[in-house]
Amino acid sequence: MSRSRAIPPGWYDGKVAIVTGGSSGIGAALVAALRTAGATVVAADLAPGPGDSALDVTDAAAVQALVDSTVAEHGRLDLLFNNAGITFIGETTDITLAQWNQIIDVNIRGVVHGVAAAYPQMIRQGSGSIVNTASMGGLMAAGLITSYVTTKHAVVGLSAALRSEAAAYGVGVTVVCPAAVDTPILDQGEIGRISGRDYYLKGQGVRHPVAPAALAARVLAAIPAGEAVVIEPFQARMAYRLQRLAPGFTRNASTRFVNKQRKRAADKRT
Repeated sequence: MSRSRAIPPGWYDGKVAIVTGGSSGIGAALVAALRTAGATVVAADLAPGPGDSALDVTDAAAVQALVDSTVAEHGRLDLLFNNAGITFIGETTDITLAQWNQIIDVNIRGVVHGVAAAYPQMIRQGSGSIVNTASMGGLMAAGLITSYVTTKHAVVGLSAALRSEAAAYGVGVTVVCPAAVDTPILDQGEIGRISGRDYYLKGQGVRHPVAPAALAARVLAAIPAGEAVVIEPFQARMAYRLQRLAPGFTRNASTRFVNKQRKRAADKRT
């Protein structure tokens, strides 16, 4: 699990990276940290910022084209950050099938498309790292974010399975499972009257959201150390350990929390 580490001096010098969802939030922090560490970075996003590449991760051909063009220009691809993601928060009965398909397409297929495009290139090189952004929702299940939890559990499972295969080819796989990070996602995807910011902070026992730059620094230290899972902050690691020791307790706590959120939402209607 996560622990304090430092980036080995010069480790990122000259490395070539792609970061999806790279124009805001965690992605933008990763891009900045990578460039500061000496890497060449291709930042890609559905809504790209200045100098970034336009990319819809649900389009497999577009993801493959981005990997191919990066390799053609730079000769290799050392790091792929599958970071693009969306969330929905609300009662499962209120989530439409179209919304289910949307979150599956972005959060699961987007990662699959990245792996399918980059992993063969890294095998040919005999080196590389794939870093998938999941969430504490990929380790601990909670209601009212059911679709999000579903997709992030899939990302955690994909990462763990791929890691066991990729080791033989010199390719590393790391999955990032932060609790609430101070990004726009805290205020997006709300269905009904349940507050995303209130849910993600109080539900995960984190009083203050994690700063994206701090998370990016942890991730960049984890990759050369060969860490499988990054969990931040400290309270999230403690919650995960508690779940493993006393799953019944955490299930009951989750149920109580969901009921409190429902009550708050009902109170807003009165």
